[in-house]
Amino acid sequence: MSYEFISVRAETHITRITFERPEVMNAIHKPMHDEMQTALDAFADDPDQYICVLTGRGGRAFCAGSDLKAIAASKDPKAREYPKNGYAGLIERFDLDKPVIAAVDGVALGGGFEIALACDIIIATENSRFGLPEPLVGAVALGGGLHRLARQIGLKKAMGMILSSESVDANKGEELGFVNEVVAPYALEEAIERWCEIILRGSPHAIRASKATVMRSLDEPSLAEAIKNQKDYPAFKAWYASDDRIEGPRAFAEKRKPDWKGK
Repeated sequence: MSYEFISVRAETHITRITFERPEVMNAIHKPMHDEMQTALDAFADDPDQYICVLTGRGGRAFCAGSDLKAIAASKDPKAREYPKNGYAGLIERFDLDKPVIAAVDGVALGGGFEIALACDIIIATENSRFGLPEPLVGAVALGGGLHRLARQIGLKKAMGMILSSESVDANKGEELGFVNEVVAPYALEEAIERWCEIILRGSPHAIRASKATVMRSLDEPSLAEAIKNQKDYPAFKAWYASDDRIEGPRAFAEKRKPDWKGK
């Protein structure tokens, strides 16, 4: 389908979604939320798409969060409503086992930071900044940022960022632990391709089972329960029944590159 506020390119097992509102630093309004829901639904449902990469157009911003001017100007009572899977169709998409990469060039503030935190990997340029400044406009970061930040970097460090409303640069983000890699702006595309190539070396089913097992185990009451219950996770069951589970050892024994079918 055609999109107005995002662009979507799907090829060679990688879906790339780009925020296309550089004139407002890729801030999100209701139509953009709905387009993200649709695009991520399509990615999740496509068996030939293994990785999603989120980027922002313009070089100034990945996403500056919610478009407050559009919300204030709208007379539609639904202007503040999020789609089925929450902010940007992502932050409550808890059943998405495929890897999602945030490629950040510029600011990722408020909802933009929450989108990045909802991704599995964050690659950021040296120009990037991250923060949850919602209290400065009398708001609260209810798009998962408060919960994810505390879980990803620890309580005290998270509270320092949250209560101060201060943003941090990409190098500080890497130091805190929520950024995986910091690159120069000109090297972002190369880094995206490198990360995707590395992930695609593994079996799609094994990658999905690995992500699902990690994420679901965080909700288990103990390590013992996590290990006990992992065999019942849907992605784990899909991997166990897959042809890829047979192909991996066979390729290793035959000293050749695995031919993953994702089946």
